Amino acid sequence: MTAAQVGRNLLAQIAFRFCVVYFGLFCLLLTYIPFTLLGLLDRWLRRYHGPWNMSLTDPVTGWVGRTLFGIDAVQHNDSGAGDQAAAWVLMFCILVVAVVATAAWTAFDRRSSHPRLLAWFTLFLRACLGGQLLSFGFAKLIPTQMPGPTLAQLLQPYGELSPASVLWLQIGSSHPYEMALGAVEVVAGLLLFVPRTALLGAALSLASMAQVFLTNMTFDIPEKLLASHLLLISLVLLAPYLGRLVNVFVLQRECAPLTQPALFADDRKNRIALWIQVALGIWVAFGCGFDRWVVWQDQYGPSSPKSELYGIWDVRDFVLDGQPMPPLTTDENRWQRLVFDDPGAATYQRMNGELVPARADFHPDGQLELVTTTDSIVEKAGRRPPFATLSTERPTPDRLVLRGTLQGHPVVIILERVDLNSFTLRSRGFHWVQDYPYFR
Repeated sequence: MTAAQVGRNLLAQIAFRFCVVYFGLFCLLLTYIPFTLLGLLDRWLRRYHGPWNMSLTDPVTGWVGRTLFGIDAVQHNDSGAGDQAAAWVLMFCILVVAVVATAAWTAFDRRSSHPRLLAWFTLFLRACLGGQLLSFGFAKLIPTQMPGPTLAQLLQPYGELSPASVLWLQIGSSHPYEMALGAVEVVAGLLLFVPRTALLGAALSLASMAQVFLTNMTFDIPEKLLASHLLLISLVLLAPYLGRLVNVFVLQRECAPLTQPALFADDRKNRIALWIQVALGIWVAFGCGFDRWVVWQDQYGPSSPKSELYGIWDVRDFVLDGQPMPPLTTDENRWQRLVFDDPGAATYQRMNGELVPARADFHPDGQLELVTTTDSIVEKAGRRPPFATLSTERPTPDRLVLRGTLQGHPVVIILERVDLNSFTLRSRGFHWVQDYPYFR
């Protein structure tokens, strides 16, 4: 063996050892992958676990953040963002641990290869990547990750949307497109659980995660850490095949199949392990699919609960303290619209176009209480008194009369329901033949 070959072999050993430590810690500490692999049990356990993985590391990341970076790197449990400061500090800690562990491993272990560990580590990465792809995929295949625009969002000016909201609403506005993206991820995830199709699954995962990573980077989605690492895991799984892939797709040469190290020395055990992997993939897929189906039924589907006054209501007359209020854009008291979408929620639109969310409490006697969600006085008092107490009358299905008090003043509001199909985004539909492009 030449010096160059020895050097390449040593670099390959170091890279393998680093990947074992680094990606092993990443998958266990910075993702929900372990729970995803539990299938249906994840839905039951979710009631009891929060972001447990990072909460356990809070003392470490907190100390490292304060000492080295001068920041408060503590997990925010009320946030769904994956790119929190605590996550970045934890990534730094994982990187340091991986470098130190790799150096110690290389110094004390003189073996030139680890075939059995390679087999199990490859299986570990396949299961982690496959489980995460199934979770992501079913959230799109059953379109719950990116739902369509809410009624209030139909009224929001495009220029006020964040890049993340633009992406979410763009994909959510077309269920077939979202479902197609999800189908690719689901297929890739399932292929990864079958040893013979794992290479195809890794290649499909690479393409899918490249698209996800690109959108996360360009639309400022707070999951850049996760997307980039899923992309890297796909590359790690493809690394042993890169030479053969180049031969087939670039140089158009023949290539011999690559024989991966077996999990066990016994063929019977390997066959059993194969069926266990397939069964695990089916179990995870069923769990992810069932979870998303329940979410669809409960929150986003046609049969999901809606407010009893569901719709967008235009204010036709607004009488405050016995005085009719003309529809002036400078009026700070008059409303322009009132929106009811989800149960227990409402949004009123001021005359200047500002959308203000509120909690809507419907009582059996027909009373409606609107409670602000942004009042600083409420936060100090620790309670949320209603800013409006109104009785509801429905002379016709498309007409609503509200009487009561608003900020302590008597008020009468007469509203008419807006035809939701008047919004082009909801009514435009699909056309095979278009003589001119339709942009509005």
